[in-house]
Amino acid sequence: MSRGFSRYWLHSCAIILSPLDTNFRGCAPVRLITWNINSVRLRIDLVRRLIEEQQPDVLCLQETKTPDDLFPRAEFAALGYRDMLVHGMKGYNGVAILSRVPFGATTTRAWCARADCRHAVVELPGGVELHNIYVPAGGDIPDPQANPKFAHKLQFLDELTAWFTAERAHERLGGRPMIAVGDLNVAPLETDVWSHKQLLSVVSHTPVEVERLGALQRAGGFVDAIRHFVPPEQRLYSWWSYRNRDWAASDRGRRLDHVWVTPSLVGSLAEARIHRDSRGWDRTSDHVPVMIELNG
Repeated sequence: MSRGFSRYWLHSCAIILSPLDTNFRGCAPVRLITWNINSVRLRIDLVRRLIEEQQPDVLCLQETKTPDDLFPRAEFAALGYRDMLVHGMKGYNGVAILSRVPFGATTTRAWCARADCRHAVVELPGGVELHNIYVPAGGDIPDPQANPKFAHKLQFLDELTAWFTAERAHERLGGRPMIAVGDLNVAPLETDVWSHKQLLSVVSHTPVEVERLGALQRAGGFVDAIRHFVPPEQRLYSWWSYRNRDWAASDRGRRLDHVWVTPSLVGSLAEARIHRDSRGWDRTSDHVPVMIELNG
């Protein structure tokens, strides 16, 4: 697809869209991919395949499931990702930001009085602040009184919302350009799930989670970069359960993986893509990569 040409193309392997007007604060184009990899060491060959095929400038991973000293840094450095922010733990959670463009400041954040490695932040060229977030899944019972995992999820979203609210106030209502990506573990729209009616009481699409995610989005002043291109009435998924024997035929998906940008970056959005075909790779994650490109 030629860049800068407005069109809409739906294919079984991907969804690709492009607007006419782009402006990424005078910087070079940046292609960013977010992917819940479900163990980076187990699936390093699949990450390598994605990189070779899509050539992202910035790669954000969730559920890396490895302590920092065992993260495959050498493999990523050999692929050109010299700047890395790795924030992981043994066997669970973990996020990482890998980049071919140099970082500025980096930090990590902890929520709910837990050191469970779910939030990493870097500064990209042009002063753009990138947040890589892995929201707790929340277990199976959508009741915070009966299910501590669900209570943790709601508290995590509430604390993030309060933090972004305070940050925007400090920056005089959002002067700092930001991108937030990751497995947010909520499918907010009716068309972000295979059956709105059947999933209303299923964790990830309950009204209380959707309300909390909306509050978080508003707190950061974020625009949904994927739905910026794809109309809300169109079904769109980024996750298919391992329990489905034929995930493609049943197509019982949910859109749990998101890319949000602040309004000053909306005009720079040049392309968005959900790599649906990767769900069919051998021994792959149950999530698929989600990509945006911002033009200079």
